[in-house]
Amino acid sequence: MIFKNAISWFEIPSSDINRAQKFYETIFDIQMIPMDLQQLQMRMFPIESPMSIGGAIVYNADFYKPSAESGPLVYLNANPDVQIVLDKIEAAGGKIVIPKTEISPEYGHMAVFLDTEGNRVALHSIPQAP
Repeated sequence: MIFKNAISWFEIPSSDINRAQKFYETIFDIQMIPMDLQQLQMRMFPIESPMSIGGAIVYNADFYKPSAESGPLVYLNANPDVQIVLDKIEAAGGKIVIPKTEISPEYGHMAVFLDTEGNRVALHSIPQAP
């Protein structure tokens, strides 16, 4: 099997799915897609096609636990500029942990924030060609 992307799906834990949905819709100016299953509440990030990389905010009190210190660190796409998203974080109820930081001129910028659920989440933006 050939992997074209390291990530195929991600799930961000929440303790209040509606609060988390409002936070992510606010900072990314998107509408999330609800999908509630028998044991799981999910709010999916919009994607271009079923073959695209996707992810969701999820809630199941027995399985998912938000964490600011441990667990995977997911980098969300903040193109064209990490700062545009960072400028919305605190007003939406989150906290910036690492401000916009250059990785390198060719690899762009990153930042880390805590969402309204207490999860540590990262942002990444790649420089745009002139």
